[in-house]
Amino acid sequence: MSATKKLKTENGHIDNGGLWELDEETLNSGAVGFTASQLFIKNPACVAYTYDDVIMMPGHINFGLNEVDISTNLTKKIALKAPFVSSPMDTVTEHNMAISMALQGGIGIIHSNFTIEEQAAQVRKVKRYKNGFITDPICLSPDNTVRDVMELKAKHGYSGIPITNNGEMGGKLVGIVSNRDITFIDDSSMKLQEIMTPRDKLAVAKEGVELIEANEILKETKKGKLPVVNDDDELVALIARTDLLKNIEFSEASKDPVTKQLLVGAAIGTRPEDRDRAAALVEAGVDVIVVDSSQGDSLYQIDIVKHLKESHEKLQVIAGNVVTPSQALRLIQAGADGLRVGMGIGSICTTQEVCAVGRAQASAVYHVAKFARKYGVPILADGGIKSTGHITKALSLGASCVMMGSMLAGTDEAPGEYFYQDGVRLKRYRGMGSIEAMSKGSDKRYVWENSSSNHSIKVAQGVSGAVQDKGTMQRYIPYLTQGVRHGMQDAGMKSLDLAWEALYNDTLRFEIRSPAAQKEGGVHGLHSYQKRLF
Repeated sequence: MSATKKLKTENGHIDNGGLWELDEETLNSGAVGFTASQLFIKNPACVAYTYDDVIMMPGHINFGLNEVDISTNLTKKIALKAPFVSSPMDTVTEHNMAISMALQGGIGIIHSNFTIEEQAAQVRKVKRYKNGFITDPICLSPDNTVRDVMELKAKHGYSGIPITNNGEMGGKLVGIVSNRDITFIDDSSMKLQEIMTPRDKLAVAKEGVELIEANEILKETKKGKLPVVNDDDELVALIARTDLLKNIEFSEASKDPVTKQLLVGAAIGTRPEDRDRAAALVEAGVDVIVVDSSQGDSLYQIDIVKHLKESHEKLQVIAGNVVTPSQALRLIQAGADGLRVGMGIGSICTTQEVCAVGRAQASAVYHVAKFARKYGVPILADGGIKSTGHITKALSLGASCVMMGSMLAGTDEAPGEYFYQDGVRLKRYRGMGSIEAMSKGSDKRYVWENSSSNHSIKVAQGVSGAVQDKGTMQRYIPYLTQGVRHGMQDAGMKSLDLAWEALYNDTLRFEIRSPAAQKEGGVHGLHSYQKRLF
């Protein structure tokens, strides 16, 4: 090439003084894929697309994997380091899941199949959490027996149990029982007050102790557990040496910039009593409320969104679910700070089958995100996520975050017990529209009829099932994070902001895959194989 800068090469390529750029003829021919507007707007076949239908074209990589920035906004005022949200389902998100999500840069939404008091207590557990501190340890009373300790050890795998006067967290600390206290006890009916290490022989820390200081106390005393008590000698936390040894600093944690507490959300319905639920959640410290409805474009939801924004000025509100701009507009007008997008596309959801209403998720995400962007409202792609590739596609189509249910349901932090079936370790997972979940209270998400004669008939919009064990979130979320970073790097996108810029200026290119192409894009041609995530 000549040393003199040229606008075009002899072959018609644009020369910008560095890397050549494609000529217009090649660019417009479909050789490098098609723009999102060509797929979703100029759509003469009137077809809606799922994540599997769409594939992104590779882009130019001029940055390292560690440079990919996946930070985002959940709502107008809540920023996250990772675009992951756990779904408000009773087999997915309670306080353990919410804590784990927040520690790794995402956020958890506590489900509403609780009483008002129970859900508020779940929120408080997240807000009280300090890394390395166990704020809800299992306690026993002096009148419990050795048999009780052995049963807890068999169930949970540990035996270092604080003993309080009433057998509950918050009671006066009277002792602690460890494995060495029960190892040589033959009489399992012996009461703990006879074998426990009494309070006057325990090393304790005072409420407000920092983790580093607590670690030093454990080192000096050579104890396995360190109870934390308040001025009234009531147990407020427990620190375990094993937790300290594996403890790491979560630099990407989602925290309130002022209080330094973890961020947490909670779901409510649209009924009059949900206003009281919202007030209790706000008092407990909730950062964002998700108005949980299968079809969000209703007078009921508009009214409660307005109420929340008027009654709780600092509260962030996510409304939904929606799949069209017309639905989104009314909720944005009501004051929604974020929108939840998806209808009938979850792995356990049967809304489209039962009600004949919904939309394929890739199309829903693109159209609602493009519209909501005009008003500065982030959208949350809810449902249909089965892999890190689906997450990357959702984000590339305009979603600020993805909400996951089945992807997280098999982890250690999800509610429920593991069980084995045909040699496979599983956890139960059910849709909030299943009869089982609706009987626990989630029917308010689907039913607005107040007539007792009609309300007694529940029409299921979900199923119950099981998902395979995925291990701990401390390994699983980093796997999801790295997978998304790889996808963005391959597509040439250094950050989500740059991805959205490329989406809307037609730089980011896609194609629609035929059924054969989808098959080709997965594992095929093998007699057998083993699939490991990490």
